[in-house]
Amino acid sequence: MILDSLLGMYDRLSESEKKVASYILERPDDVIHYSITEFARIVGVSETTIYRLVRKLKFDGYQSFKIELTKQISGARIYPTSPKDAFDEYIDHMRSFIDRLPSTLKKEDVEKVAEWVIQSQKTIFFGVGLSAVAAEYGSLLFSLLGFPSFYYNDPHVQVIVATSLCDRDVVVSVSHSGNIRDTVKSTQVAKDVGAKTVAITAGIGSPLASVADMVLYSPTARFEKHEFLRGNLGELVVVEILFRTILKKIYSEKEEHLNGLSEVLRPKRYEEEKR
Repeated sequence: MILDSLLGMYDRLSESEKKVASYILERPDDVIHYSITEFARIVGVSETTIYRLVRKLKFDGYQSFKIELTKQISGARIYPTSPKDAFDEYIDHMRSFIDRLPSTLKKEDVEKVAEWVIQSQKTIFFGVGLSAVAAEYGSLLFSLLGFPSFYYNDPHVQVIVATSLCDRDVVVSVSHSGNIRDTVKSTQVAKDVGAKTVAITAGIGSPLASVADMVLYSPTARFEKHEFLRGNLGELVVVEILFRTILKKIYSEKEEHLNGLSEVLRPKRYEEEKR
């Protein structure tokens, strides 16, 4: 999808390319009616800038880009432009998010990563900032299944931990943009010592995606001018799907462990008094 791809690569574009990308993301219906000369004049960039962005989207030329964009926006609108309040706008975004998930996340990739985790001696999660939330969540879920699992959000600690790993370990690195230097570096160190590396990211062709052995792509968040305002719901959903896939594979052998865990946790809950 063109709009998803633009969001995935947005932070790696030049300033002039970002102007073009922002216009496409905000007004795709208008773009399909412009010639490249008109588009360049409206956005205030050179035709060369537009052509360069189109090439990054894997199109041979502007015309083939417009034809494909027309096809993609002829169905359900992914990025609503009509004025709505924040609640309705975000509900629309959630609907489109769920609709796009099957097109970004490949079942066979999830299955392969699930097998890696099941056969590993430990799983390490890396993430910084908002992505650390998804990393911690993944580590907690895997621990509930009885797998040795840990997460680290400090870049220096990540590198230290990565150097001690081996080919029986799995590293899951989480980053929505896939463009965070610290996460990429930590993942590369883990890969260099032989650990299996997995990226959970929406950054198509991002540095993190290029480094990891396997990439589980999450749907891109809606466009926000400031990167730190983009949510990490996609990465949380991918972590949850990976967890559920693993659970289904090992439930019969882990049922006793899960039952025991339920009993241990029972006193932690308030229960209604029996009358």
